[in-house]
Amino acid sequence: MLRRKPTRLELKLDDIEEFESIRKDLEAARKKQKEAMEGAGTSGGGGAAGPSGDPKGPEQVINDPTGSKSQLKSDNRTSQFGN
Repeated sequence: MLRRKPTRLELKLDDIEEFESIRKDLEAARKKQKEAMEGAGTSGGGGAAGPSGDPKGPEQVINDPTGSKSQLKSDNRTSQFGN
């Protein structure tokens, strides 16, 4: 495998300005989405309701997209061995 010398990267003022504008647009979009979700949540009266309308706990909201099915661990050591 051939090795080459490291390439020098320079950060220009145009790059910084572009980054700031994209970041501001993203923050504005997130804020608008958050306000829309808060408005829908208060008018629905369901509390932490998911998109389908069924109430979900915070753990379920996190675990559903990942497919994780975590369970709370018991403090009892015998439960670990199936006794």
